[in-house]
Amino acid sequence: MQLPIYQVDAFTDKLFGGNPAAVIPLKNWLPDELMQKIALENNLSETAFFVTIDTNQFQIRWFTPTIEVNLCGHATLATAFVIFNILKCQQDTIFFESKSGILKVRKEGNWLELDFPAQAIVAAQAPEGLIEGIGKKPLEVYRASDDYLLVYKSQKDIEEISPNFNTLKQVKARGVIITSKAKSKRLDFVSRFFGPGSGIDEDPVTGSAHTKLVPFWANILNKNELIAEQISSRKGFLKCKLVGDRVLMTGKGKLFLKGKITL
Repeated sequence: MQLPIYQVDAFTDKLFGGNPAAVIPLKNWLPDELMQKIALENNLSETAFFVTIDTNQFQIRWFTPTIEVNLCGHATLATAFVIFNILKCQQDTIFFESKSGILKVRKEGNWLELDFPAQAIVAAQAPEGLIEGIGKKPLEVYRASDDYLLVYKSQKDIEEISPNFNTLKQVKARGVIITSKAKSKRLDFVSRFFGPGSGIDEDPVTGSAHTKLVPFWANILNKNELIAEQISSRKGFLKCKLVGDRVLMTGKGKLFLKGKITL
């Protein structure tokens, strides 16, 4: 059996920027164990699998090298990029059935707008190992669904943090988001994301984290339209908007490779 595979750099218009994701179209779902093995073999932060239901309706699932996750932004953008630009979907809006409900992606020129559910954030106490693993005490700690969100005074703090991933891996959470206001006037906030417990030490650009960051910063900055940058070594740029209980995240994609998997 052969399967097509594409690798797309998401939330960037430059090759080797943003966050790479593998995208695998399927006619029917493969066994979970096999999809997990493929994701491990790809060894990217996410591999997305999708099945076509109708001309603009699809089912989607996401796997890190070690687990299946309920939501992934950059791999959804990468999948939409493949559907629109390689498979030549003629609709300007597509819908994904997922474990996080219905997700919508709209194409506008070279931009792709993700429509995701906003995630609730509540103040929290840092569990054992969180601050030790991050290596710098934050101003505030929040629990954001399956992640922790740590707020810092400045972008310099975010840039300088170098976690102990072995310690951080023991924290019971999908991942840890760190964030601050941006130093550049063209941006509103910056962030980084660490997920060693999910098989990803540092994720280059994390769309799902912005379903938590955008409501947080919209409240702090008293504005619903925000420009964000995830300042990993690869960097990723997102135009964001809070609309009720939904977060719109707009970004670009760049194709790196296309090929076939032989099973």
